[in-house]
Amino acid sequence: MTAGAGRDVSGAPGGGATGLVCPAWGGGMEGDAGPGDARRALGHLVEAVLASRGEANAVFDILAVLQSEDQEEIQEAVHACSRLFGALLARGELFVGQLPSEEMVLTGSRGANRKYKMWMRHRYHSCCNRLGELLAHPSFQVKELALSTLMKFVQLEGEHPLEKPKWEGNYLFPHQLFMLVVGGLLSPEEDRSLLLSQFREYLEHDDIRYHTMQAASDTVARVTDGRPGVPLTFWNNAFMLLSSVSLPRQEGTLSSFYVKHTELSDKWKVIHLKEHRKAFQQMWLRFLKHQLPLRVCKKVLVIMHDSILPHLAQPSLMIDFLTRAYDIGGAISLLALNGLFILIHKHNLEYPDFYRKLYGLLDPSVFHVKYRARFFHLADLFLSSSHLPAYLVAAFAKRLARLALTAPPEALLMVLPFICNLLRRHPACRVLMHRPRGPELDADPYDPAEEDPAQSRALESSLWELQALQQHYHPEVSKAASAINQALSVPEVSIAPLLEVTAFEIFERDLKKKGPGSVPLEFIPARGLLGRREDLCAQHFTLS
Repeated sequence: MTAGAGRDVSGAPGGGATGLVCPAWGGGMEGDAGPGDARRALGHLVEAVLASRGEANAVFDILAVLQSEDQEEIQEAVHACSRLFGALLARGELFVGQLPSEEMVLTGSRGANRKYKMWMRHRYHSCCNRLGELLAHPSFQVKELALSTLMKFVQLEGEHPLEKPKWEGNYLFPHQLFMLVVGGLLSPEEDRSLLLSQFREYLEHDDIRYHTMQAASDTVARVTDGRPGVPLTFWNNAFMLLSSVSLPRQEGTLSSFYVKHTELSDKWKVIHLKEHRKAFQQMWLRFLKHQLPLRVCKKVLVIMHDSILPHLAQPSLMIDFLTRAYDIGGAISLLALNGLFILIHKHNLEYPDFYRKLYGLLDPSVFHVKYRARFFHLADLFLSSSHLPAYLVAAFAKRLARLALTAPPEALLMVLPFICNLLRRHPACRVLMHRPRGPELDADPYDPAEEDPAQSRALESSLWELQALQQHYHPEVSKAASAINQALSVPEVSIAPLLEVTAFEIFERDLKKKGPGSVPLEFIPARGLLGRREDLCAQHFTLS
């Protein structure tokens, strides 16, 4: 029902016609009426409705201003509605229970008091629907005010429920009204990032967070149901809302509620962190089961290990999404590694051909992607086990050495110690550096095109690439490659400080190096521009 629908002055419940028309407008504000006039006029109408049920039809005049095209008029009308319906909720003057249609309210044989409360609740619903529409208003001030007013109604309706409890102590929350709020935030047409930033402050309350997770799950299911192409805007809005939900890490009873209760019941799901984890899990699973745009998929993978997996009731359920992402390739695969690492090492999940796919990610582009540091940090963790077969470690060392021939200096300063660390952990691979009784080879047996590290014949090869890099133009790279000329030390070299070294940092470091005091240019020191006096040039030429 729209804000002004169903107006019948002669049949106003609880009294006759109001006869009250605000002098500042007739069906809308006059062009010369200022915001102060609108505030006063709307204030008089609110006071009239609250003072006498006979003035009930004045509600239509207030709701009519919500339809105005003037931003300031709308804001004044929102304030008036907030005051009016906030007072009616607190006073219990809205009908409680299953609300019949408005036609049944006006034609039914009910008492005047009951009919008034039903009729006024319909006006309240009209107001809330209009406020939901205002979440899409061009003015952010109007959006923000509409959101705060709706959340005020959520709080008041939670404290003064408009539905009857099924049993004593039953937990009641205004789900329908809150779905209107979340549905407005998850718009498929418009970016709601600023409004979602405002909504984050409400997520600090345990009950709002819990019901947000449920409402977001239902909204994602509704928007995507039977819809072939969901706009990118919706996915961005949904991700921003979902990623704003953060659960407490410590177990315990939750009691920071937005809707105040005189007493909390242990039977309520909303006070148990275990139930929050279930809702959190369902929310993310419903979101991630869809074919997400790649940019949204990247955002999810970036926060997966820290903000999603630790809060799931069953983290293993993320294996399908992570394996799909890992199979995409490129930067998506690199980002999926973090989540897979947690599932494999902390939750004992098996992933067939994991190392084969990890081996396949090693290509020249790996040195230039944005997430290079994260990838090599995780690769270092995956290859840290001493139980890995020698052929597998040798294949990784050889592939990295081959890629190092064309890598930039900033990557080489990290890759060369990485390779040496692999040799330290796995002594069986040191034959790549020194093979005392090895055969004479006419060519390198290693096959860089082989996708299976077990068939690459890396263990039959050698790390001649590192010897070639000892002639690198950059002295630090040459020094790092020369580490294989001596016996490798037992403690590993930490690559953590080298993971994010950039070309700019290397250049700045080189500029700050101090050279020798004097640079020799000639073995016979020059004396004057034309040489010594006895020189032939000095005898025949002079400077004047």
